[in-house]
Amino acid sequence: MSDLQIPEPVAGFIDTVNAHDDQGFLDAFTSDGVVDDWGREFQGREAIRAWSDKEFIGAIGILTPEEVTVDGNDVTVIGDWRSTHANGRSSFAFVIDGDKLSRMTIREG
Repeated sequence: MSDLQIPEPVAGFIDTVNAHDDQGFLDAFTSDGVVDDWGREFQGREAIRAWSDKEFIGAIGILTPEEVTVDGNDVTVIGDWRSTHANGRSSFAFVIDGDKLSRMTIREG
């Protein structure tokens, strides 16, 4: 849906994920960034990379955004996630820190 107004850096992050760009994905996070995947937390680039190689970028995922809400530095994108690891409507809640992401929380959409 191209009419969604997804702010940066989240919009660019989604493009990076959908391009399966693992380095760009890691570079989107602050050095102490956190991924919370259904309650499992991965902090820092090495932990995020290990998780992503298996379950996110490495799973050749594609996120098709369907809804977006913005509240200050908090941006939530709900959309359809398709990958070799998991599939379905998911919520991706981001906390923006400057031009980076400090947190991404994944839940059911």
